[in-house]
Amino acid sequence: LHIAILASIFSLIIYWLIRDRYRVRNLNGKHVFITGCDTGLGNSLAKWLDKKGFCVIAACTTEKGSQALRSCSSLSLKTVNLNLTDSNSIARAVEFVTEQTAGKGLFGLVSNAEGTAPVGPTDWLRIEDFHSVLDVSLLGLIEITLKLLPLLKKAEGRVINLINAKGLMAFVGGGYSLSKWGMEAFSDTLRIEMQHFGVKVSIVEHGFFKAEVANSDVIEKYLFKLWNRLTPEIRDSYGEKYFVE
Repeated sequence: LHIAILASIFSLIIYWLIRDRYRVRNLNGKHVFITGCDTGLGNSLAKWLDKKGFCVIAACTTEKGSQALRSCSSLSLKTVNLNLTDSNSIARAVEFVTEQTAGKGLFGLVSNAEGTAPVGPTDWLRIEDFHSVLDVSLLGLIEITLKLLPLLKKAEGRVINLINAKGLMAFVGGGYSLSKWGMEAFSDTLRIEMQHFGVKVSIVEHGFFKAEVANSDVIEKYLFKLWNRLTPEIRDSYGEKYFVE
């Protein structure tokens, strides 16, 4: 019994020692850039890291979102407007981050932004429905990551891609699951390549948050919109009964 107790204590000590090795210290002066900070998870993360002492650069899609975030944060938190579907907007945001880091490099890039994704059977959709989510959640993420890699390599920082786990289940057509699986593949490849430079790449697969729970009324509205724009041939192939069920 005594040996078992001593072994348990020894195991706890080893666990604490290993855990402390991965704890980030000296937070002051470490810059973290977060996308999708208007509301939800990105907004909450920006506030939390700001309170911890990081130099947070929060990307918002609207000026209203930027102002609201700055109003409840410290003066060290900076915001920048970012449209991930616009290369010029991405370039301006990267320039802003470069100026803010002032030669220190970027300690962390947290990608959280999501595009809007119509929900419905695949042949109810048009190519622009796929672009509406892929251009933000996948291609936009890739572009801004590529442009920030020099700063991340300089600071031996880390890339953290937040992925809603529900997107990893292909239960509905559209670009949402495609974007999440694409983010996983991009992250896994980048992780291997960046080891040489001391840059860590992580995927955080989170579940449902109260702010993100799908609204059935919104889904139903999307379905009606998609159904009403279908050609008569496609609508007849499904039938009214399929839509009601």
